[in-house]
Amino acid sequence: MPANPTPRLGVVLSTVTDGTVEEFVELGRLAEHHGWHSVLVNEGRGDAIACAQAIAGATRAIVVGTNIANIYFRHPLLCAASTRAVAELSHGRMWLGLGMSHRGLLGQLGIDMGDARATLEDYAARVRAALAGEGGSGFLQPPRSPFPVPVFVAGNTVESAAVAGRVGDGLMPFLTPRSHLPTLVARAREVAAPRGLARFECVLSIPTFLSEDLDAARSAARYNLAFFSQLPNYRRQWRRAGYGVAMDALRTLWRDGGNRHQAAALIPDALVDDVCVCGPAAACRAQLEAFRAAGADEPVIAVSPVNEDRLGATRKALAALAPA
Repeated sequence: MPANPTPRLGVVLSTVTDGTVEEFVELGRLAEHHGWHSVLVNEGRGDAIACAQAIAGATRAIVVGTNIANIYFRHPLLCAASTRAVAELSHGRMWLGLGMSHRGLLGQLGIDMGDARATLEDYAARVRAALAGEGGSGFLQPPRSPFPVPVFVAGNTVESAAVAGRVGDGLMPFLTPRSHLPTLVARAREVAAPRGLARFECVLSIPTFLSEDLDAARSAARYNLAFFSQLPNYRRQWRRAGYGVAMDALRTLWRDGGNRHQAAALIPDALVDDVCVCGPAAACRAQLEAFRAAGADEPVIAVSPVNEDRLGATRKALAALAPA
């Protein structure tokens, strides 16, 4: 991974939104201009690796990659081939984050996740092998990547963190409470230790709400977390971090046909503070450093708007929160 004496910060762009690839390229250039270390792309309604490739072609120094690429969308040999192509195009600036998504969402596409954790471990191992020129045979034997590509494994539980420790170069959680992050990082590093890796890092994506109006920022954060509270994986994560009463209420609300506004009212302020970055720039910077102290080697901001459009909010955050 590229060395950088300045504490590293990244930004993640979302294909869950209606942002275009052209906008992602613009934001990648802007992030590079402001000295950000990485610009990653998540995989919701768009192709994260293709977006990373577009950004790579328009930049010269910033790390590009995925946060995360869905393991159920690509054969591991194709994932490795696409990743290798971006690594070549970017001259070694590619990071690959892999994750399993959610059973309910994939079920809508007719995808059976099976044993998701075991599938994630096998998939990540096969991708890493293909990047090393191993696996396959004959015509389909993959060429070795001419550049090293760190493979991060998503994990919000100690069991998934152990998968990252066994087969990954790092851990890539999302929506993990700061109070619970040390537990995940410690488990991943404990399992990774016998492999003798030079570095095993945690890249954490953090919902970020930059605004001089703290109340408005908190309101936007509660509404954002309310969306994710529909997904059992995140409710279980927050329950493990001590928010069981709120999770019981949210589970009942969604089961009984509640809506997102009602759910937002059930999100405790303590959970917002534990999961998100909110408020004016100085406060956001301090909160990012608190996540770093808790074990995030590279905090990665996932910007959501506060009474403005997402593109404008992301531009503002890239300038206001740029690494010192």
